[in-house]
Amino acid sequence: MDIELQQVGYAYSKGTPFEKQALTDVNLHIPSGSYQAIIGHTGSGKSTLLQHLNALLKPTEGTVKLGGLEIRANKKAKNLKPVRQKIGIVFQFPEHQLFDETVLKDIMFGPLNFGVPADEAERRARALVEQLGLPEEVLEKSPFDLSGGQMRRVAIAGVLAMEPSVLVLDEPTAGLDPRGRQEIMELFHRLYVEKGLTIILVTHSMEDAARYANRVAIMHEGRCVLSGDPEEIFGDEQHLSEFQLSAPRVVRLQRRFELLLGYSLDKLCLTEEQLAVEMGNIVRKERDF
Repeated sequence: MDIELQQVGYAYSKGTPFEKQALTDVNLHIPSGSYQAIIGHTGSGKSTLLQHLNALLKPTEGTVKLGGLEIRANKKAKNLKPVRQKIGIVFQFPEHQLFDETVLKDIMFGPLNFGVPADEAERRARALVEQLGLPEEVLEKSPFDLSGGQMRRVAIAGVLAMEPSVLVLDEPTAGLDPRGRQEIMELFHRLYVEKGLTIILVTHSMEDAARYANRVAIMHEGRCVLSGDPEEIFGDEQHLSEFQLSAPRVVRLQRRFELLLGYSLDKLCLTEEQLAVEMGNIVRKERDF
């Protein structure tokens, strides 16, 4: 499912003394099957943009295209239910959305609400618990008796149970320890590769955007000011600083290494593994010389 925002603007409390413009003339195309990161400092408009991606908010200006559905400013949108089934959002601290008496019922709630038969909803729930690395016995437990990391996985399972084709992640690792962060991000990457999901990652983490995304957009003061591939976006540190952002740590390390070498590496490295390989190549060349 392609997603496109055309000259999108959004104002909270429009037409009142409390009106506040949150988005202005946002243009962004997210192709089906891409891993799109949306980055920006606090207050840049990321969260407001996110809520337009499955019509939780509707634009006050411009057009949002969600597959074959167009949502235009000042026009009532019809038949949003299928779109909300196909575009799943994992909010910050999704475990706060858990509510049912057992994990099984909580995961089944979304599919049942969209008309999936009970036996199929249960099959999905059991399969997802296994896929997410949770023991089968959690299905009969209260979600509130689980650890924080387990609760988050259950909440994610509830979104995945609706079998979305687009998964929107709003700071999905907030509050997790480093190991938990890595496990969750690797889980989403595996879903992206194995199931062909379109992933939209809204994040403050330049490291996560650099490691996982193949497209990056920068939000600044309610506008999408830059969009491109990660090498293009993160390779220009001066441009990033104009938008109150810094390059990922690995890029900054590469620049210091290049300064010591006196010349640039052949490629911009976006992960520690890539940089280690490039540094190893330099060492071998120097040794052979």
